Amino acid sequence: MSWRSIRTIYLHEMARFFRTIWQSLASPVLSTVLYFVVFGAAIGGRIQSVEGVPYGAFIVPGLMMLTVLQQSVANASFGIFFPKFSGTIYEYLVAPAGWVEVMLGFVGAAASKAILIALVILLTSFFFVGVHVAHPFWMLAFLVLTATGFSLLGFILGLWAKNFEQLQIVPMMVITPLVFLGGAFYSASMLPPFWEQVARLNPVLYLVSGFRWSFFGIADVPVGVSLGAVALMIVALLLAIRWIFMTGWRLRE
Repeated sequence: MSWRSIRTIYLHEMARFFRTIWQSLASPVLSTVLYFVVFGAAIGGRIQSVEGVPYGAFIVPGLMMLTVLQQSVANASFGIFFPKFSGTIYEYLVAPAGWVEVMLGFVGAAASKAILIALVILLTSFFFVGVHVAHPFWMLAFLVLTATGFSLLGFILGLWAKNFEQLQIVPMMVITPLVFLGGAFYSASMLPPFWEQVARLNPVLYLVSGFRWSFFGIADVPVGVSLGAVALMIVALLLAIRWIFMTGWRLRE
């Protein structure tokens, strides 16, 4: 494995992020403030607490997870799509670096950006509500695993997309609705029995549940199941990326 290749791709992608650092951070922070105003103030006035946790604090893990999923997919997909769009992807294909190095460079940078923004959102939430992280290690573990998993998904989307419209359709039409329906702003136990079972079919519920457990020690599904779901997702996506590079699917279009 060529660590120099990974480092070069990683630093190139991170440099693009830091060139627009204020724009990259201002938008998520502003969105977080609006969520706190709308959900924390308006809905929080009607729902005082959820399972013993003040509603304003209860939605913090959901807001962070929403941002991580959106930013991971967006950064990873655009990072690899733009070389395809501009024709410079051939430089990666002929360089003395395998698919692992290329994937780690782009995915590592996308995950790092998403984690950084999520931590900024966590700091922002301290100005609105009192948030206590019960399990800091597992909070970081879920954050890193989720960012990695959805950066891998974004990497595949960037390879799959033929134009900017296709690049946006999955995050807008699939990822965001799944997050809103995955317990980001409520507990699955608050739903009627039938819809609670339907909600358990949503894979994002397991990510949000495990992440919320690391904050408050409460979860809609067992924590082990959440970890297993993330690990299974990462393995499946890695196998898919390996197949893409071995077959050349969509790489030379």
